[in-house]
Amino acid sequence: MAEKLNCVFKIFIFIYSLTLLLSQGCSKKEEVVHAPPEVKFVRAIQKDVPIVKEWVGQTVGAEDIEVRARVDGYIMKIHFAEGTYITKGSLLYTIDARELVQSVADAKGRLTAAETMLTQAESDVKRYTPLAESGAVSQRTLEIAIANYEARKGDVQSALASYRLSKINLGYTRVIAQVSGIIGFSNYKAGDYVGKMGSKPLNTISNVDPIDVRFSISEQEYLWLVKKLTNYKRTSDEEKESSTLEMILADGSLYPYKGRVNVANRQIDPSTGTMMLQGSFQNPDRIIRPGQYAKIRTVVDIVKDAVIVPTKCLLELQGLFQAFVIGEDNKVQLRMVKTGEKFGEFIIIESGIKQNEKVISDGILKVKPGIPVKGDDVSSGLDSLLKIGKE
Repeated sequence: MAEKLNCVFKIFIFIYSLTLLLSQGCSKKEEVVHAPPEVKFVRAIQKDVPIVKEWVGQTVGAEDIEVRARVDGYIMKIHFAEGTYITKGSLLYTIDARELVQSVADAKGRLTAAETMLTQAESDVKRYTPLAESGAVSQRTLEIAIANYEARKGDVQSALASYRLSKINLGYTRVIAQVSGIIGFSNYKAGDYVGKMGSKPLNTISNVDPIDVRFSISEQEYLWLVKKLTNYKRTSDEEKESSTLEMILADGSLYPYKGRVNVANRQIDPSTGTMMLQGSFQNPDRIIRPGQYAKIRTVVDIVKDAVIVPTKCLLELQGLFQAFVIGEDNKVQLRMVKTGEKFGEFIIIESGIKQNEKVISDGILKVKPGIPVKGDDVSSGLDSLLKIGKE
């Protein structure tokens, strides 16, 4: 019996010791204090923000002139290098002129014959006039001579017109550039037969300085633009500068010259609700060619004293935006914010955040409302982003 009591006592001591050990471990665990999570924050900035709109467009030459054959015949020679700049009046193509040379000779012969007949008819009128007055010939004979003279004058005019037309057609065998510009690939080669009824032009010449860009805008944007241009003469130089167009090329680079709208289409397209506009840009180096992709942008408004934060500071949930703000006590506050237009990598805050407040930008998933945090101010790194947003 004593041995049983001794065994029970030992078990009791073991359980008590184990319980005491576990309770001490738990109490030590509860005494552990978690360090505040480390986050990065930026201070909300207040500044004037330009609101920029962009549209996709395509470049066209200020003049895109088709070169077409005006007479039928074989191309004898091509006098230019494809893809080069040519000046107005340059010889482009020579078309076989032998048949037209013969046509000019025939027309010249008919004109000479008509002039000879006119001279004879004029001589008859001069000869019959005094004879009719003296009664030597009848008045009827004189009238016939005068009518013949008038008819011969008509024949000469007709022959002269045919002669001039044949010379014009002969001139068309030398195809001349009507404008200065860049000439494209030829649709026909030497030896090809061409005609004035051909479906394809011989070539196309594009005057690319200035270069035009066509793009479509919405009806609302068109109404804004009309107001902008109406007040253009009364605006300041800064506002005038903001109304100019900028062109971004396919490689993302900004074209160095600025442009302005020079043509608006006559109507809104009812199927799309858009209107096509055309902007004109200088192109002295002729770098931009017709048919290139281009993105057009311009400043449509300037928001004065706008509060902005980087877009990455916001959390979106079902169209609503939230942000974590560090309060004066270094504790996290969850704010509902109302947003406006984007500005580069920034977004305008219409309500919910004030100037200079600390908005968490990195480490958002580590925090929750009410907990203290250790923040690192990275606002100085915003300068480069602000420059990008401004470009």
